[in-house]
Amino acid sequence: MIKVRTKDLIERFDLELVAGKDGVHREILTSDISRPGMEMAGYFTHYPKERLQLMGRTELLFLYDLNPDEIQDRMEQLCTDVTPGVVITRDLDVPKALIKAADNAGVPVMRSPYKTTRVISRLTTYLESKFAPSTALHGVLVDVYGIGVLITGKSGIGKSETALELVKRGHRLVADDNVEIRQEDYDTLIGNPPNLIEHLLEIRGLGIINVMTLFGAGAVRNYKRISLVVHLETWDEHKQYDRLGLDEAKMTIMDVQLPKATIPVRPGRNVSVIIEVAAMNFRLKRMGVNTAEEFSDRLTAVIDDVDKREIE
Repeated sequence: MIKVRTKDLIERFDLELVAGKDGVHREILTSDISRPGMEMAGYFTHYPKERLQLMGRTELLFLYDLNPDEIQDRMEQLCTDVTPGVVITRDLDVPKALIKAADNAGVPVMRSPYKTTRVISRLTTYLESKFAPSTALHGVLVDVYGIGVLITGKSGIGKSETALELVKRGHRLVADDNVEIRQEDYDTLIGNPPNLIEHLLEIRGLGIINVMTLFGAGAVRNYKRISLVVHLETWDEHKQYDRLGLDEAKMTIMDVQLPKATIPVRPGRNVSVIIEVAAMNFRLKRMGVNTAEEFSDRLTAVIDDVDKREIE
């Protein structure tokens, strides 16, 4: 389970620590960020104290309209024993009452020079990425013509060798053998390699090779959105394989359905070229061009024409 602490935000976004330095190791438990509006007015009944609190110009201007006792009371209630931190935007002056309350409660108060909407956007994106649901799959992830292709199949089917050929053809390796996948949105899966095997590729009979060292920095990527699954399997003469492409299979990873193509493997088939074509065909479909449907329409038109002639 990934843990995010307040000090991670300070280091990641170069925030200025103004007060509450004793609480920089507090754990952030949610990606939600709160802007204490009702709380500034004194309503703390439903105060989401476990969230990161963010105060911009609007909150501070309202606060300054209160009398000193009210300001001190609001700040003391704002800084609880579980609040991971308070972020002040636009390099605004931090109220002395907040500094005092934060130091007493051990709540880090941080300051950013950027405007409020930008700070919220960057913090939310970072935290959602950290807290995204995740899993791991056995396979190889490659970037082919800008399409993240996840290659799956039984061990020894030739996934790594196919990835090596794709790299030689100018495409980029993301992960080999084990792909860590996180769901960053309801329809978005991001794959990356474990740190231990980053940029490494295992070729049976040859061993472990470093793709970045052999082919350069342009041959690897640290992460990539997964858009297409290609499953490799041994050719089965008794199995009927899709020859038109009208029926699009799907593979579900967590809550996301991805298009899946099954490629039978046997001697003489250039699997890497087939995967290249699969990636290009996927791009065409996203642009509204479906060759299989166009062929089906042509065939239907020809059959209808033949039927009309027979009737005549």
